[in-house]
Amino acid sequence: MGAHLHDIRYVRIGSDDIDESVRFATQILGLELMHRDASSAYLRGDDRDHNIVYTKGRDSGHVLGFEMPDMASLDAAGAMFEKAGVNVHYGTADEREQRRARGLITFRDPTGNLIDLVARPDHCGRRYYGTRDAGITAFSHVGLRTADANADEAFWTTMLGAKVSDWIGDAPLLRIDEVHHKIALFPSAFPGLQHVNFQVESVDDIMRSYYHLKNNNVRIVFGPGRHPTSGARFLYFQGPDDIVYEYSSGVRLITAEDEKTYIPRQFPKAESSFCMWGSVPDIPEFRVGPADSTIARAA
Repeated sequence: MGAHLHDIRYVRIGSDDIDESVRFATQILGLELMHRDASSAYLRGDDRDHNIVYTKGRDSGHVLGFEMPDMASLDAAGAMFEKAGVNVHYGTADEREQRRARGLITFRDPTGNLIDLVARPDHCGRRYYGTRDAGITAFSHVGLRTADANADEAFWTTMLGAKVSDWIGDAPLLRIDEVHHKIALFPSAFPGLQHVNFQVESVDDIMRSYYHLKNNNVRIVFGPGRHPTSGARFLYFQGPDDIVYEYSSGVRLITAEDEKTYIPRQFPKAESSFCMWGSVPDIPEFRVGPADSTIARAA
């Protein structure tokens, strides 16, 4: 069964220019700045204390955080990892303060991605109010890079209790609740975050943001389009620190009733597996080589 992940919680992103990262997150992405100090900036797009933390220096790397149901679950997960030979770090008082949580353990997946598990993380007592009306409803999922999709899939499904919803080539789309996926593992030559997703209320929000991004000279790297896997309408765009952001709406839910008969589907690594409308991705991990492509491009 593995650990019981309650929900995705946050990402921590190393930035060489926190001022520019904050400007982009507030003016372009539409997040709310919650706290800023000399070494970090906390931002959110829902009722949690934060969804993104930009930390000083690109070399501070990437961290992906998940919430556990309670302290007992966190302690049990730490014991399970230790028994399995996974190196576990128990958060110091300073590290717990940085994560805005009462409990913290940290470890790496087989690729080397740094994962936090937290218990009793802070919520905010007032509603999220973004700096622009992007229609954001929640921080929803991340794409994570993997050096060995099979090994990382086994780690996430056995140790962390995730379930495969679908595959695109070797890349598994993993769920931890009813939402089609909260983690997607994309083959890459190095670890780290591959993209960061925020859900928006409707396709109208996606299209409003499309024109907002175009008017502000933000590079669109995929979409507007619709994923055949989750059914979500989407828009991906390039942000600072080599991070790709995504807005999406209408993601598929796999309910408890669906679980009785649901079987993960295998999609080929083809352009039509990423977008059913015909948008072609300009994202390295999504690109399809000539041998994989099932769509003839116009000359």
